[in-house]
Amino acid sequence: MSHSNISIFVPHKGCPNDCSFCNQRAISGQTVPATPLDVENAVKVAIEYNVDPKNTEIAFFGGSFTAIERDYMLSLLTAAKHFLDMYNFKGIRVSTRPDCIDESILETLKNYGVTVIELGAQSMCDDVLLANRRGHTANDVRKASKFIRDYGFELGLQMMTGLYKSDFEKDEYTAREIIKLQPDTVRVYPTVVLKNTHLGFLQEKGEYIAPTAEETAPFCAKLLQMFENENIRVIKLGLHSSETVESDMVGGAYHPAFRELCEGHIYLQKILEKLSEKDKNLEYVIYVNKKVLSKAKGQQKRNEKALKNQGFHCIIKGKENLEEFDIEVEVLE
Repeated sequence: MSHSNISIFVPHKGCPNDCSFCNQRAISGQTVPATPLDVENAVKVAIEYNVDPKNTEIAFFGGSFTAIERDYMLSLLTAAKHFLDMYNFKGIRVSTRPDCIDESILETLKNYGVTVIELGAQSMCDDVLLANRRGHTANDVRKASKFIRDYGFELGLQMMTGLYKSDFEKDEYTAREIIKLQPDTVRVYPTVVLKNTHLGFLQEKGEYIAPTAEETAPFCAKLLQMFENENIRVIKLGLHSSETVESDMVGGAYHPAFRELCEGHIYLQKILEKLSEKDKNLEYVIYVNKKVLSKAKGQQKRNEKALKNQGFHCIIKGKENLEEFDIEVEVLE
């Protein structure tokens, strides 16, 4: 059975900054602080839906968990620990800021059964962090990551692409610096410009234009392969699909199936590599794992169209016993 989270959002509480991109009401659909009762209710719903506790984590999202008022944090952890012990869940996951981690906090998290800590690094370029009002440095990310590793937690890191004062070269540098920190997992969020944010204000003034989903997808496809080549799992690629995000966005790289868009680019490049020395006067059958056939064809069959535009006459078909990104090419008889 696949991994799942029982997600509890802790919006804005404790965050000392007003990051350029942040509008948590739009991102999470929630502004009211979570309570221990919310933890209880979320767990009960999950149990009713027969989640597998051994593959399920209680997850506190919101990005500033260890910065919230201590008694409030402990009340949420106490509630989570109660159900962790009752149902033998896999663990507790929290997301927080790199400058809100120290040995005392890590001792507390360990005592309450936290197993995974995610840090919102966003960029490893100090000028980008400063321009986007993050309030921490790249070295804060390095220091916190080492602490988390030393204490035996699973480490997750989050990065963003297309931020104000950044570009794809800086974003690739961020990815390479994150790889050096050897996280277990990574989340990659292309920037989505939302109403009532500093980025939205900068866009209105004409001082910033975020890359679109079409512009960003080939680059994020490259990042996806970089991380996976280092055995770092990319557990999220693109902001989750949400009616609130769709209604509040005013620019940037949003697509309801962004990861699939990126994976489609990977398949197109791999197919083109296989066809690079083939005779364009012949017709070919391209075989991929049947489970990923729709990705290989691309959304709205864009990959088949792209191959045709480059002079190749191909049919893409599914086949058993191929690995995820394996490609086989045969001449169509």
